[in-house]
Amino acid sequence: MAQQNSTLTTALTRPGQSNSTGDARALYLKLFSGEMFKGFQHNAIARDLVMKRTLTNGKSLQFVYTGHTKAEYHTPGNSILGNTDGAPPVAEKTITIDDLLISSAFVYELDETLAHYELRGEISKKIGYALAQKYDRLIFRQIAKGARQASPITKSGFVEPGGTQIRVGTNNQASDAYVPASLIAAFYDAAAALDEKGVSQDGRVAVLNPRQYYELVQGVGSNGLINRDAQGTALQGGNGIIEIAGITIYKSMNIPFFGSYGTKYGSASATNPGVTSPGNVGSFVGETAEDARASVTGINGNYGNSSDFANSCGLIFQKEGAGVVESIGPQVQITSGDVSVVYQGDVILGRLAMGADFLNPAACVELIAGAAVGSTGNAAFGTSYPANAN
Repeated sequence: MAQQNSTLTTALTRPGQSNSTGDARALYLKLFSGEMFKGFQHNAIARDLVMKRTLTNGKSLQFVYTGHTKAEYHTPGNSILGNTDGAPPVAEKTITIDDLLISSAFVYELDETLAHYELRGEISKKIGYALAQKYDRLIFRQIAKGARQASPITKSGFVEPGGTQIRVGTNNQASDAYVPASLIAAFYDAAAALDEKGVSQDGRVAVLNPRQYYELVQGVGSNGLINRDAQGTALQGGNGIIEIAGITIYKSMNIPFFGSYGTKYGSASATNPGVTSPGNVGSFVGETAEDARASVTGINGNYGNSSDFANSCGLIFQKEGAGVVESIGPQVQITSGDVSVVYQGDVILGRLAMGADFLNPAACVELIAGAAVGSTGNAAFGTSYPANAN
């Protein structure tokens, strides 16, 4: 009897395939996309704290202001065709999209093969962080800008309230920015100013730098800033647990802070709070705020220069204070096919197109400390900028 030959077939598991069919790397791209979006969403806090709109088929988006009107008595026999003073007055605000913002990396296929960790996931998170950092920085600068502006409604007898600058402390030293009692007093002053200007209490928030936030956390035992049920990691996370005067507080390294971002090291002065560097902080901690006027390539609005924030030390605002317009939300692109063969690797790209500006100045408060520039604090935007970028 002849012996029958048999063939053993082994089922190969391809974890990158969708339903075990098609492209063996199909799911890897989705993993990368998810990591990028996660990195962006976990680090971009300003996106949900201001007015966000999506723009299609255009380069700018119009926001309309409607001012107050008055009540008047009716004269018997007269037709009612609107107030005699033509109120309410109306003005507009246009937010223009800046050029495409990108962050990318080239992944060499051999490096990916030899790496003992998931290389693309790590790179994707860093791309998400970079986009989120820029996104927040631009929005926060526009809120500071709004705090220095008069209202766009300028009709005689119907002028609407503008922005507010509040000094933290009473000395000409930037170190006042870290004094809890001075910060708390500034918060109550800001809340009163917002009330007086008719700004809604819904959606009022503040953004401080981490050291300011932790100074407040250390004082919660005596100043009653939080609900006693909020303790531990929830308290220290900086995700809107602490409230002062109904203002929810967040922490971020992306606010303009004495001409830098988030923190500033060095000897105490009128423009430096005097924090000793912890050492080995690298190139990205305490960066000087970059110039971002309309003359800078890629910028179509006016986000100011580092010198414009020489005494800034925190922001308090309501949701209507600023707006962001997106024509391209956070997206991921990756090369494939012949391009990947030629270069033996892939370019991974994260991109977005957005623009931001203040909307209602009355809803913007800038905290300042140290020596005053002019009579009120940081100088108002507009004097040395293009007329269409105020």
